[in-house]
Amino acid sequence: MPAGGTEGLFANKTLVLTDDVLASYKNQGGFDLLGRSIDQIRTTKQVNAAMTTCRSLNLDGLVIIGGVTSNSDAAQLAETLIQNNCKTKVVGVPVSLNGDLKNQFVETTVGFDTVCKVNSQLVSNVCLDAISAGKYYYFVRLMGRKASHVAFECALQSHPNMLILGEEVALSKLTLMEIINKICDGVQARAELGKYHGVLVIPEGLIESIPEMYAIIQEINILHNNNVPVAEMSSQLSPWAAALFQFLPPFIRRELLLHQESDNSAQLSQIDTEQLLAHLVETEMIKRTKEGRYKGRKFSSVCHFFGYPARGSIPSNFDCDYAYALGRISLHMITVGLTGYMASVANLKDPVDKWRCAAAPLTAMMSVKRHLRGPGAIPIGRPSIHPSPIDLKGKAYELLREKASSFLLDDFYRTPGGIQFEGPGSDAKPITLTIENQDYMGDIEILKEYLGKDHGEARVLPGDPEGSNQLHGVGYGCAYRDVPPPQHRAAPLPFQVSEGISLLSSGLFVECFL
Repeated sequence: MPAGGTEGLFANKTLVLTDDVLASYKNQGGFDLLGRSIDQIRTTKQVNAAMTTCRSLNLDGLVIIGGVTSNSDAAQLAETLIQNNCKTKVVGVPVSLNGDLKNQFVETTVGFDTVCKVNSQLVSNVCLDAISAGKYYYFVRLMGRKASHVAFECALQSHPNMLILGEEVALSKLTLMEIINKICDGVQARAELGKYHGVLVIPEGLIESIPEMYAIIQEINILHNNNVPVAEMSSQLSPWAAALFQFLPPFIRRELLLHQESDNSAQLSQIDTEQLLAHLVETEMIKRTKEGRYKGRKFSSVCHFFGYPARGSIPSNFDCDYAYALGRISLHMITVGLTGYMASVANLKDPVDKWRCAAAPLTAMMSVKRHLRGPGAIPIGRPSIHPSPIDLKGKAYELLREKASSFLLDDFYRTPGGIQFEGPGSDAKPITLTIENQDYMGDIEILKEYLGKDHGEARVLPGDPEGSNQLHGVGYGCAYRDVPPPQHRAAPLPFQVSEGISLLSSGLFVECFL
Protein backbone atom coordinates (compact mmCIF):
# COMPACT_ATOMS: atom_id res chain seq x y z
CA MET A 1 0.00 0.00 0.00
CA PRO A 2 1.15 3.63 -0.49
CA ALA A 3 3.20 5.02 2.40
CA GLY A 4 4.62 8.42 3.26
CA GLY A 5 1.33 10.33 3.18
CA THR A 6 0.10 11.97 0.01
CA GLU A 7 3.67 12.69 -1.10
CA GLY A 8 4.35 8.96 -0.87
CA LEU A 9 1.23 8.28 -2.93
CA PHE A 10 2.38 10.70 -5.63
CA ALA A 11 5.87 9.13 -5.67
CA ASN A 12 4.57 5.53 -5.70
CA LYS A 13 6.25 4.77 -2.38
CA THR A 14 4.81 1.57 -0.93
CA LEU A 15 4.83 -0.53 2.21
CA VAL A 16 3.62 -4.14 2.51
CA LEU A 17 1.48 -4.55 5.63
CA THR A 18 1.83 -7.85 7.43
CA ASP A 19 0.94 -9.02 10.92
CA ASP A 20 4.59 -8.74 11.89
CA VAL A 21 4.82 -5.16 10.66
CA LEU A 22 1.62 -4.16 12.45
CA ALA A 23 2.43 -5.93 15.70
CA SER A 24 4.26 -2.97 17.26
CA TYR A 25 1.90 -0.31 15.91
CA LYS A 26 -1.58 -1.58 16.78
CA ASN A 27 -3.48 0.66 19.18
CA GLN A 28 -0.64 3.20 19.26
CA GLY A 29 -0.84 6.90 18.49
CA GLY A 30 0.81 8.83 15.69
CA PHE A 31 1.16 8.48 11.90
CA ASP A 32 4.70 7.14 11.84
CA LEU A 33 3.86 3.82 10.15
CA LEU A 34 2.22 5.14 6.99
CA GLY A 35 3.53 8.69 7.30
CA ARG A 36 1.92 12.02 6.74
CA SER A 37 2.71 14.93 4.42
CA ILE A 38 0.82 17.79 2.80
CA ASP A 39 -2.91 17.09 3.24
CA GLN A 40 -3.86 17.73 -0.35
CA ILE A 41 -4.78 15.83 -3.52
CA ARG A 42 -6.17 18.74 -5.44
CA THR A 43 -4.11 20.10 -8.31
CA THR A 44 -4.14 18.44 -11.73
CA LYS A 45 -0.55 17.33 -11.19
CA GLN A 46 -1.37 15.77 -7.80
CA VAL A 47 -4.49 13.99 -9.06
CA ASN A 48 -2.66 12.60 -12.09
CA ALA A 49 0.20 11.38 -9.91
CA ALA A 50 -2.26 9.64 -7.58
CA MET A 51 -4.03 8.03 -10.56
CA THR A 52 -0.71 6.86 -12.02
CA THR A 53 0.18 5.17 -8.72
CA CYS A 54 -3.23 3.50 -8.47
CA ARG A 55 -2.84 2.07 -11.95
CA SER A 56 0.78 0.99 -11.57
CA LEU A 57 -0.03 -0.85 -8.33
CA ASN A 58 -3.29 -2.21 -9.78
CA LEU A 59 -5.06 -1.05 -6.63
CA ASP A 60 -8.60 -2.24 -6.00
CA GLY A 61 -9.14 0.48 -3.43
CA LEU A 62 -7.58 3.59 -1.94
CA VAL A 63 -8.58 4.53 1.62
CA ILE A 64 -8.06 8.21 2.44
CA ILE A 65 -7.89 8.97 6.14
CA GLY A 66 -8.51 12.51 7.35
CA GLY A 67 -10.88 15.37 8.05
CA VAL A 68 -12.90 17.75 5.91
CA THR A 69 -10.07 18.64 3.50
CA SER A 70 -8.87 15.09 2.89
CA ASN A 71 -12.37 13.71 2.37
CA SER A 72 -13.29 16.57 0.04
CA ASP A 73 -10.27 15.63 -2.04
CA ALA A 74 -11.31 11.97 -1.84
CA ALA A 75 -14.65 12.79 -3.46
CA GLN A 76 -12.97 14.72 -6.28
CA LEU A 77 -10.40 11.96 -6.81
CA ALA A 78 -13.11 9.27 -6.92
CA GLU A 79 -14.92 11.16 -9.67
CA THR A 80 -11.73 11.70 -11.63
CA LEU A 81 -10.79 8.01 -11.50
CA ILE A 82 -14.23 7.02 -12.76
CA GLN A 83 -14.00 9.50 -15.64
CA ASN A 84 -10.62 8.04 -16.61
CA ASN A 85 -11.73 4.40 -16.36
CA CYS A 86 -9.43 3.67 -13.44
CA LYS A 87 -10.72 0.69 -11.45
CA THR A 88 -9.47 1.90 -8.06
CA LYS A 89 -12.28 2.65 -5.60
CA VAL A 90 -11.78 5.63 -3.31
CA VAL A 91 -13.31 5.64 0.17
CA GLY A 92 -12.86 8.02 3.08
CA VAL A 93 -12.47 7.50 6.82
CA PRO A 94 -13.35 10.32 9.28
CA VAL A 95 -10.18 10.94 11.32
CA SER A 96 -9.68 14.39 12.80
CA LEU A 97 -8.44 15.55 16.18
CA ASN A 98 -10.50 18.72 15.83
CA GLY A 99 -13.88 16.98 15.74
CA ASP A 100 -15.15 19.38 13.07
CA LEU A 101 -16.21 16.67 10.60
CA LYS A 102 -19.73 16.18 11.93
CA ASN A 103 -23.03 15.75 10.13
CA GLN A 104 -26.01 13.42 10.04
CA PHE A 105 -23.73 10.59 8.84
CA VAL A 106 -20.70 11.24 11.07
CA GLU A 107 -21.30 11.50 14.80
CA THR A 108 -17.64 12.09 15.67
CA THR A 109 -14.16 11.44 14.31
CA VAL A 110 -11.38 9.08 15.31
CA GLY A 111 -8.90 10.88 17.56
CA PHE A 112 -11.28 13.45 19.02
CA ASP A 113 -11.99 11.44 22.17
CA THR A 114 -8.29 10.82 22.86
CA VAL A 115 -7.27 14.45 22.38
CA CYS A 116 -10.11 15.67 24.59
CA LYS A 117 -9.25 13.20 27.34
CA VAL A 118 -5.58 14.23 27.32
CA ASN A 119 -6.32 17.95 27.26
CA SER A 120 -9.10 17.65 29.85
CA GLN A 121 -6.62 16.11 32.25
CA LEU A 122 -4.20 18.98 31.64
CA VAL A 123 -6.89 21.61 32.10
CA SER A 124 -8.05 19.97 35.33
CA ASN A 125 -4.45 19.93 36.57
CA VAL A 126 -4.24 23.65 35.90
CA CYS A 127 -7.55 24.19 37.74
CA LEU A 128 -6.21 22.45 40.83
CA ASP A 129 -2.97 24.41 40.64
CA ALA A 130 -4.92 27.67 40.33
CA ILE A 131 -7.07 27.02 43.39
CA SER A 132 -4.02 25.84 45.32
CA ALA A 133 -1.92 28.95 44.61
CA GLY A 134 -4.91 31.26 44.77
CA LYS A 135 -3.23 34.12 42.91
CA TYR A 136 -3.02 33.34 39.19
CA TYR A 137 -5.39 33.35 36.24
CA TYR A 138 -4.51 30.66 33.74
CA PHE A 139 -5.24 31.40 30.07
CA VAL A 140 -5.32 28.06 28.22
CA ARG A 141 -5.55 27.76 24.44
CA LEU A 142 -6.53 24.36 23.04
CA MET A 143 -6.06 22.93 19.57
CA GLY A 144 -9.00 22.59 17.22
CA ARG A 145 -8.48 24.89 14.24
CA LYS A 146 -11.47 27.06 13.33
CA ALA A 147 -14.16 25.13 15.21
CA SER A 148 -14.26 25.03 19.02
CA HIS A 149 -15.23 21.38 19.58
CA VAL A 150 -12.10 20.42 21.55
CA ALA A 151 -12.35 23.42 23.88
CA PHE A 152 -16.09 22.78 24.29
CA GLU A 153 -15.67 19.11 25.21
CA CYS A 154 -12.75 19.81 27.54
CA ALA A 155 -14.80 22.47 29.35
CA LEU A 156 -17.59 19.98 29.94
CA GLN A 157 -15.01 17.49 31.20
CA SER A 158 -13.01 19.79 33.53
CA HIS A 159 -15.29 22.77 34.36
CA PRO A 160 -12.94 25.78 34.01
CA ASN A 161 -14.24 29.14 35.23
CA MET A 162 -14.60 30.68 31.78
CA LEU A 163 -14.85 29.39 28.22
CA ILE A 164 -14.94 31.59 25.12
CA LEU A 165 -16.18 29.79 22.02
CA GLY A 166 -15.39 31.11 18.57
CA GLU A 167 -18.94 30.33 17.46
CA GLU A 168 -20.36 32.56 20.22
CA VAL A 169 -18.05 35.40 19.28
CA ALA A 170 -18.88 35.10 15.58
CA LEU A 171 -22.63 34.98 16.20
CA SER A 172 -22.62 38.00 18.51
CA LYS A 173 -19.94 39.80 16.45
CA LEU A 174 -18.03 40.58 19.64
CA THR A 175 -15.04 42.87 19.17
CA LEU A 176 -11.70 42.22 20.82
CA MET A 177 -12.30 44.82 23.51
CA GLU A 178 -15.81 43.51 24.21
CA ILE A 179 -14.28 40.10 24.89
CA ILE A 180 -11.66 41.69 27.14
CA ASN A 181 -14.33 43.53 29.12
CA LYS A 182 -16.34 40.33 29.58
CA ILE A 183 -13.28 38.56 30.97
CA CYS A 184 -12.50 41.50 33.24
CA ASP A 185 -16.08 41.51 34.52
CA GLY A 186 -15.65 37.84 35.43
CA VAL A 187 -12.36 38.55 37.20
CA GLN A 188 -13.97 41.39 39.12
CA ALA A 189 -17.01 39.28 40.10
CA ARG A 190 -14.70 36.59 41.49
CA ALA A 191 -12.63 39.20 43.35
CA GLU A 192 -15.77 40.34 45.16
CA LEU A 193 -15.98 36.79 46.53
CA GLY A 194 -12.34 36.93 47.61
CA LYS A 195 -11.13 34.76 44.70
CA TYR A 196 -8.09 35.95 42.80
CA HIS A 197 -7.48 32.86 40.70
CA GLY A 198 -9.24 31.22 37.79
CA VAL A 199 -8.95 29.31 34.52
CA LEU A 200 -10.01 30.57 31.08
CA VAL A 201 -10.14 28.16 28.12
CA ILE A 202 -10.18 29.29 24.49
CA PRO A 203 -9.93 27.48 21.11
CA GLU A 204 -7.00 28.24 18.84
CA GLY A 205 -9.41 29.46 16.14
CA LEU A 206 -10.87 32.18 18.38
CA ILE A 207 -8.79 34.93 16.82
CA GLU A 208 -10.39 34.35 13.40
CA SER A 209 -13.86 34.65 14.94
CA ILE A 210 -13.25 38.21 16.13
CA PRO A 211 -14.52 40.46 13.30
CA GLU A 212 -11.68 42.97 13.16
CA MET A 213 -9.02 40.28 13.59
CA TYR A 214 -10.57 38.20 10.82
CA ALA A 215 -10.54 41.23 8.53
CA ILE A 216 -6.88 41.99 9.15
CA ILE A 217 -5.93 38.34 8.66
CA GLN A 218 -7.74 38.39 5.31
CA GLU A 219 -5.82 41.49 4.23
CA ILE A 220 -2.54 39.83 5.19
CA ASN A 221 -3.53 36.67 3.29
CA ILE A 222 -4.11 38.75 0.17
CA LEU A 223 -0.67 40.32 0.55
CA HIS A 224 0.86 36.83 0.89
CA ASN A 225 -0.95 35.70 -2.25
CA ASN A 226 0.43 38.75 -4.07
CA ASN A 227 3.96 37.81 -2.93
CA VAL A 228 4.43 41.01 -0.96
CA PRO A 229 7.56 40.71 1.25
CA VAL A 230 6.74 40.30 4.95
CA ALA A 231 8.83 43.37 5.83
CA GLU A 232 6.59 45.55 3.61
CA MET A 233 3.19 44.16 4.58
CA SER A 234 2.41 46.52 7.47
CA SER A 235 2.87 49.53 5.19
CA GLN A 236 0.44 48.13 2.61
CA LEU A 237 -2.47 47.49 4.97
CA SER A 238 -5.58 49.63 4.72
CA PRO A 239 -5.65 52.62 7.12
CA TRP A 240 -7.96 51.00 9.67
CA ALA A 241 -6.06 47.68 9.50
CA ALA A 242 -2.75 49.50 9.92
CA ALA A 243 -4.12 51.27 13.04
CA LEU A 244 -5.27 47.95 14.55
CA PHE A 245 -1.96 46.34 13.64
CA GLN A 246 -0.04 49.01 15.53
CA PHE A 247 -2.35 48.63 18.54
CA LEU A 248 -1.50 44.93 18.88
CA PRO A 249 1.51 43.76 20.92
CA PRO A 250 4.70 43.17 18.87
CA PHE A 251 4.62 39.38 19.31
CA ILE A 252 1.12 39.19 17.81
CA ARG A 253 2.18 41.35 14.86
CA ARG A 254 5.01 38.95 14.07
CA GLU A 255 2.75 35.92 14.33
CA LEU A 256 0.02 37.38 12.12
CA LEU A 257 2.60 37.88 9.35
CA LEU A 258 3.72 34.24 9.34
CA HIS A 259 3.39 32.40 6.04
CA GLN A 260 0.09 30.65 5.43
CA GLU A 261 -0.76 26.99 5.86
CA SER A 262 -1.06 24.71 2.82
CA ASP A 263 -4.78 25.60 2.57
CA ASN A 264 -3.98 29.35 2.53
CA SER A 265 -5.26 29.88 6.08
CA ALA A 266 -3.45 31.57 8.95
CA GLN A 267 -1.15 29.51 11.15
CA LEU A 268 -3.57 29.47 14.08
CA SER A 269 -1.38 27.19 16.18
CA GLN A 270 1.41 29.77 16.00
CA ILE A 271 -0.71 32.77 17.06
CA ASP A 272 -0.56 33.18 20.86
CA THR A 273 -4.14 34.34 21.32
CA GLU A 274 -4.08 33.41 25.02
CA GLN A 275 -1.13 35.76 25.57
CA LEU A 276 -2.89 38.53 23.68
CA LEU A 277 -5.97 38.21 25.89
CA ALA A 278 -3.89 38.03 29.09
CA HIS A 279 -1.95 41.13 28.07
CA LEU A 280 -5.06 43.16 27.29
CA VAL A 281 -6.93 41.94 30.40
CA GLU A 282 -4.00 43.01 32.58
CA THR A 283 -3.99 46.43 30.92
CA GLU A 284 -7.73 46.82 31.46
CA MET A 285 -7.53 45.71 35.12
CA ILE A 286 -4.79 48.26 35.77
CA LYS A 287 -7.00 50.91 34.18
CA ARG A 288 -9.98 49.89 36.33
CA THR A 289 -7.79 50.02 39.43
CA LYS A 290 -6.66 53.56 38.65
CA GLU A 291 -10.25 54.63 38.04
CA GLY A 292 -11.35 53.10 41.37
CA ARG A 293 -13.63 50.52 39.74
CA TYR A 294 -11.50 47.59 40.91
CA LYS A 295 -10.08 47.40 44.41
CA GLY A 296 -8.82 43.84 44.59
CA ARG A 297 -5.37 42.34 44.30
CA LYS A 298 -3.11 42.85 41.32
CA PHE A 299 -4.09 40.69 38.37
CA SER A 300 -1.50 38.05 37.44
CA SER A 301 -1.69 35.55 34.59
CA VAL A 302 -0.02 32.36 33.35
CA CYS A 303 -0.47 31.23 29.74
CA HIS A 304 -0.48 27.75 28.19
CA PHE A 305 -1.05 26.25 24.76
CA PHE A 306 -2.03 22.59 24.93
CA GLY A 307 -1.61 21.71 21.29
CA TYR A 308 -0.41 18.95 19.07
CA PRO A 309 1.60 16.82 21.55
CA ALA A 310 -1.83 15.44 22.56
CA ARG A 311 -2.19 13.72 19.20
CA GLY A 312 0.77 11.47 20.04
CA SER A 313 -1.06 9.94 22.99
CA ILE A 314 -1.96 6.27 23.18
CA PRO A 315 -5.55 6.24 21.87
CA SER A 316 -8.53 5.72 24.13
CA ASN A 317 -10.51 2.48 24.10
CA PHE A 318 -13.32 4.24 22.27
CA ASP A 319 -11.02 5.48 19.50
CA CYS A 320 -9.46 2.01 19.15
CA ASP A 321 -12.86 0.35 18.76
CA TYR A 322 -14.08 3.08 16.43
CA ALA A 323 -10.98 2.89 14.21
CA TYR A 324 -11.20 -0.91 13.90
CA ALA A 325 -14.87 -0.66 12.93
CA LEU A 326 -14.20 2.00 10.28
CA GLY A 327 -11.32 -0.03 8.87
CA ARG A 328 -13.56 -3.05 8.52
CA ILE A 329 -16.28 -1.00 6.84
CA SER A 330 -13.75 0.42 4.38
CA LEU A 331 -12.76 -3.10 3.33
CA HIS A 332 -16.40 -4.04 2.77
CA MET A 333 -17.08 -0.91 0.70
CA ILE A 334 -14.16 -1.61 -1.63
CA THR A 335 -15.15 -5.28 -1.88
CA VAL A 336 -18.64 -4.45 -3.16
CA GLY A 337 -17.35 -1.75 -5.52
CA LEU A 338 -18.43 1.45 -3.75
CA THR A 339 -16.42 4.58 -4.55
CA GLY A 340 -16.83 8.14 -3.32
CA TYR A 341 -18.24 6.93 -0.01
CA MET A 342 -17.23 7.43 3.61
CA ALA A 343 -17.18 4.73 6.27
CA SER A 344 -19.61 5.63 9.03
CA VAL A 345 -20.81 4.20 12.34
CA ALA A 346 -24.04 5.20 14.05
CA ASN A 347 -25.22 4.81 17.65
CA LEU A 348 -21.70 5.46 18.95
CA LYS A 349 -23.12 6.49 22.31
CA ASP A 350 -24.28 2.89 22.83
CA PRO A 351 -22.18 -0.20 23.66
CA VAL A 352 -20.08 -1.54 20.81
CA ASP A 353 -22.46 -4.39 20.01
CA LYS A 354 -25.22 -1.83 19.32
CA TRP A 355 -23.25 0.16 16.75
CA ARG A 356 -24.61 0.38 13.21
CA CYS A 357 -22.15 0.37 10.31
CA ALA A 358 -22.76 2.37 7.15
CA ALA A 359 -21.40 3.68 3.87
CA ALA A 360 -22.41 7.30 3.30
CA PRO A 361 -21.83 9.18 0.01
CA LEU A 362 -19.27 11.96 0.31
CA THR A 363 -21.32 14.15 -2.00
CA ALA A 364 -24.16 14.17 0.55
CA MET A 365 -21.82 16.00 2.93
CA MET A 366 -20.57 18.56 0.41
CA SER A 367 -21.73 22.07 -0.37
CA VAL A 368 -20.45 25.12 -2.20
CA LYS A 369 -19.44 28.25 -0.35
CA ARG A 370 -18.39 31.37 -2.16
CA HIS A 371 -15.10 33.04 -1.38
CA LEU A 372 -13.56 36.36 -2.39
CA ARG A 373 -9.89 36.03 -3.26
CA GLY A 374 -9.24 39.79 -3.32
CA PRO A 375 -10.84 43.21 -3.67
CA GLY A 376 -13.18 43.20 -6.64
CA ALA A 377 -12.63 39.51 -7.34
CA ILE A 378 -15.42 37.41 -8.83
CA PRO A 379 -16.96 35.05 -6.23
CA ILE A 380 -15.96 31.46 -6.89
CA GLY A 381 -16.94 28.23 -5.18
CA ARG A 382 -15.72 24.64 -5.00
CA PRO A 383 -17.74 21.69 -3.72
CA SER A 384 -16.26 20.77 -0.35
CA ILE A 385 -17.03 19.23 3.01
CA HIS A 386 -16.91 22.21 5.36
CA PRO A 387 -15.98 22.24 9.04
CA SER A 388 -19.03 21.89 11.25
CA PRO A 389 -19.24 24.53 14.00
CA ILE A 390 -20.70 23.95 17.45
CA ASP A 391 -24.48 23.86 17.40
CA LEU A 392 -25.44 26.80 19.62
CA LYS A 393 -29.00 25.46 19.73
CA GLY A 394 -27.98 21.93 20.67
CA LYS A 395 -28.43 20.06 23.95
CA ALA A 396 -24.74 20.10 24.85
CA TYR A 397 -24.47 23.86 24.49
CA GLU A 398 -27.67 24.32 26.48
CA LEU A 399 -26.11 22.30 29.31
CA LEU A 400 -23.01 24.48 29.24
CA ARG A 401 -25.08 27.67 29.45
CA GLU A 402 -26.97 26.27 32.44
CA LYS A 403 -23.69 25.62 34.26
CA ALA A 404 -21.85 28.81 33.18
CA SER A 405 -22.66 30.87 36.29
CA SER A 406 -21.66 28.03 38.62
CA PHE A 407 -18.44 27.44 36.69
CA LEU A 408 -17.55 31.13 36.92
CA LEU A 409 -18.07 31.68 40.63
CA ASP A 410 -18.11 28.34 42.46
CA ASP A 411 -14.79 26.69 41.42
CA PHE A 412 -16.78 23.62 40.46
CA TYR A 413 -13.67 21.94 39.05
CA ARG A 414 -13.82 18.37 37.81
CA THR A 415 -10.83 16.01 37.60
CA PRO A 416 -11.39 13.31 34.95
CA GLY A 417 -7.83 12.01 35.32
CA GLY A 418 -5.72 10.34 32.66
CA ILE A 419 -6.93 7.94 29.99
CA GLN A 420 -7.99 4.62 31.53
CA PHE A 421 -7.81 1.34 29.63
CA GLU A 422 -9.36 -0.97 32.21
CA GLY A 423 -11.84 -0.62 35.03
CA PRO A 424 -14.23 2.26 35.80
CA GLY A 425 -14.10 5.07 33.27
CA SER A 426 -12.15 3.12 30.66
CA ASP A 427 -15.06 3.12 28.21
CA ALA A 428 -16.21 6.68 28.87
CA LYS A 429 -17.17 8.55 25.70
CA PRO A 430 -17.18 12.27 24.81
CA ILE A 431 -19.85 14.11 26.80
CA THR A 432 -21.01 15.99 23.71
CA LEU A 433 -21.52 12.68 21.88
CA THR A 434 -23.68 11.18 24.63
CA ILE A 435 -25.75 14.33 25.15
CA GLU A 436 -26.51 15.06 21.50
CA ASN A 437 -28.12 11.61 21.09
CA GLN A 438 -27.94 11.57 17.30
CA ASP A 439 -29.59 8.60 15.57
CA TYR A 440 -29.79 9.18 11.82
CA MET A 441 -30.18 5.50 10.98
CA GLY A 442 -32.92 5.10 13.56
CA ASP A 443 -34.78 7.92 11.84
CA ILE A 444 -34.29 6.19 8.50
CA GLU A 445 -35.69 2.95 9.93
CA ILE A 446 -38.80 4.82 11.07
CA LEU A 447 -39.09 6.35 7.60
CA LYS A 448 -38.68 2.92 5.99
CA GLU A 449 -41.51 1.50 8.06
CA TYR A 450 -43.72 4.41 7.07
CA LEU A 451 -42.96 4.16 3.38
CA GLY A 452 -43.79 0.47 3.13
CA LYS A 453 -43.89 -1.21 -0.22
CA ASP A 454 -46.18 1.30 -1.89
CA HIS A 455 -44.43 4.54 -0.94
CA GLY A 456 -40.97 4.15 -2.37
CA GLU A 457 -38.99 2.71 -5.24
CA ALA A 458 -36.16 0.35 -4.31
CA ARG A 459 -33.23 -0.34 -6.57
CA VAL A 460 -30.74 -3.15 -6.07
CA LEU A 461 -27.14 -1.95 -6.14
CA PRO A 462 -24.09 -4.13 -6.91
CA GLY A 463 -23.75 -6.88 -4.34
CA ASP A 464 -26.77 -9.17 -4.58
CA PRO A 465 -28.55 -9.07 -7.96
CA GLU A 466 -30.95 -11.77 -6.85
CA GLY A 467 -31.76 -10.16 -3.52
CA SER A 468 -31.24 -13.42 -1.66
CA ASN A 469 -30.16 -11.94 1.68
CA GLN A 470 -32.28 -10.14 4.24
CA LEU A 471 -32.45 -6.36 3.99
CA HIS A 472 -31.05 -4.61 7.04
CA GLY A 473 -31.28 -0.94 6.15
CA VAL A 474 -32.31 1.67 3.66
CA GLY A 475 -31.44 5.34 3.38
CA TYR A 476 -31.11 8.27 1.05
CA GLY A 477 -28.03 7.20 -0.84
CA CYS A 478 -26.75 5.53 2.34
CA ALA A 479 -26.17 1.78 2.03
CA TYR A 480 -25.63 -0.10 5.26
CA ARG A 481 -26.00 -3.36 7.16
CA ASP A 482 -25.81 -4.49 10.77
CA VAL A 483 -22.11 -5.38 10.94
CA PRO A 484 -20.77 -5.78 14.48
CA PRO A 485 -17.39 -4.12 15.08
CA PRO A 486 -14.42 -6.23 16.12
CA GLN A 487 -14.55 -7.44 19.70
CA HIS A 488 -10.82 -7.47 20.53
CA ARG A 489 -8.74 -4.28 20.44
CA ALA A 490 -5.38 -6.04 20.41
CA ALA A 491 -6.36 -8.70 17.86
CA PRO A 492 -4.69 -8.88 14.45
CA LEU A 493 -6.34 -7.10 11.54
CA PRO A 494 -10.12 -7.50 11.90
CA PHE A 495 -10.53 -9.61 8.76
CA GLN A 496 -8.60 -11.15 5.96
CA VAL A 497 -9.78 -9.96 2.55
CA SER A 498 -11.42 -13.31 1.77
CA GLU A 499 -13.57 -13.07 4.92
CA GLY A 500 -14.67 -9.56 4.00
CA ILE A 501 -15.73 -10.73 0.56
CA SER A 502 -17.82 -13.57 1.97
CA LEU A 503 -19.68 -11.15 4.23
CA LEU A 504 -20.68 -8.46 1.78
CA SER A 505 -20.17 -9.59 -1.79
CA SER A 506 -23.57 -11.28 -1.55
CA GLY A 507 -25.21 -8.56 0.50
CA LEU A 508 -28.25 -6.57 -0.63
CA PHE A 509 -27.84 -2.82 -0.72
CA VAL A 510 -30.84 -0.62 -1.39
CA GLU A 511 -31.34 3.02 -2.18
CA CYS A 512 -34.69 4.65 -1.48
CA PHE A 513 -36.04 7.23 -3.88
CA LEU A 514 -39.12 9.26 -2.99
